[in-house]
Amino acid sequence: MIAGSPLRVVLADDHAIVRTGYRQLLEMEEDIVVVADFAHSDAVCHWFAEHEADVLVLDLSMPGRGGLETLARVKAHRPALRVLIFSMHDSAAMVRQALRAGADGYLSKSSEPDALIQAVRTVARGGRPLSPDVAAAVSAGEGQPASLALSPREFEIFRLLAAGRSVDEVAERLFLSAKTVANYQTTIRHKTGLAGPVDMYRHARAHGLLDGSE
Repeated sequence: MIAGSPLRVVLADDHAIVRTGYRQLLEMEEDIVVVADFAHSDAVCHWFAEHEADVLVLDLSMPGRGGLETLARVKAHRPALRVLIFSMHDSAAMVRQALRAGADGYLSKSSEPDALIQAVRTVARGGRPLSPDVAAAVSAGEGQPASLALSPREFEIFRLLAAGRSVDEVAERLFLSAKTVANYQTTIRHKTGLAGPVDMYRHARAHGLLDGSE
């Protein structure tokens, strides 16, 4: 970021109305400009392969490779980029996975509009904003959930399997072979000790790892 220049922000959320609202909210501020917005995780990765920004505001429930892997891929390519997660998920397990994957801040979507504006500025300055509900969940802790042992990609696959997706469905969504997903499934079971789909579902449900529709 050049001193005196507005913050260049990219928005990534699969709901068009939500993205439009975020854009209008942020662009009311003189020091912020939204340079791009995307509905699909792959489009985010492709854009950052050729462009730069100061802050990415990223939802975790994104179609394609998913929010966590998008986060890890973008940060690997643009390590100076600051990423603020803005998500409906506020469980300690999800927050910990996001921070491990490279998130610089985390707000739940129950936050007030002004909180998003302030968090964008804070994360751009090198801070680590957490909304009060997220900070409380992390501070309270939930022990060490078994899913915390998983890498971002393993965690995305775990969530899809726990939601009842088949190996073939996961492979198609993540652009992987069914054999690769099956191998990940075996690794996930070994790392977590969860024996099958029912155990995965119960664990994901108990720790708030499923989307609202699942």
